[in-house]
Amino acid sequence: MSQRDVDTIDQQVLRLFAMVSEGLVRATEAFLAVDRDAARALLVGERSIDVLHSSTEELVERELERNLHWADAEVRHLVSVLRIVPELERSGDLVEHIAMRTSQGLAREITPQARGLIEEMGRIGAEMWREAANAYADRDGYAADRLRQRDDELDDLHVQLSRELADSGTSVPVAIEMGLIARFYERLGDHAVNVARRVQHVMQVGPPVAVR
Repeated sequence: MSQRDVDTIDQQVLRLFAMVSEGLVRATEAFLAVDRDAARALLVGERSIDVLHSSTEELVERELERNLHWADAEVRHLVSVLRIVPELERSGDLVEHIAMRTSQGLAREITPQARGLIEEMGRIGAEMWREAANAYADRDGYAADRLRQRDDELDDLHVQLSRELADSGTSVPVAIEMGLIARFYERLGDHAVNVARRVQHVMQVGPPVAVR
């Protein structure tokens, strides 16, 4: 496998990382502002994640079929890409699910405290995905430990949001939808950790870890 092939694959993967992290920022902003136009634009753009995901998988599979005698490190890298890009595609779907709920105007039905918690979840989620992208680009096998700590922050915010929705007397339909949205953010954090664990496996840092 030539360095140009490696660079092409890595560029496409890093573009997927950017689409997830940037999309999450825009989806959070659109949701909180009840900006339906921004949400619709985001939904149109997010469909390109599926296209790039498929293109990247096809490129990697083609390289695996063309070459049979590589060093172990090269094989591990390509296999890791095949495992990472589905995480990115699913994360793009989660961003899309957040944006889709903008039109319901839920942000107008919740307390300022709840809005602040959603904003914080969006900020931490985007930061986690930027760090996951850096881990992939830098082959940082130690990022998984740092991201697990950030994921714990997201879990705590989810609990705080659930408590705020219950204590503030938010209507049941709105509380249910907000619970789903909080879960989307939580799953985005889980996927970022999973990606970092894949990088950890490629770099063979520490003992094998189970991926959720």
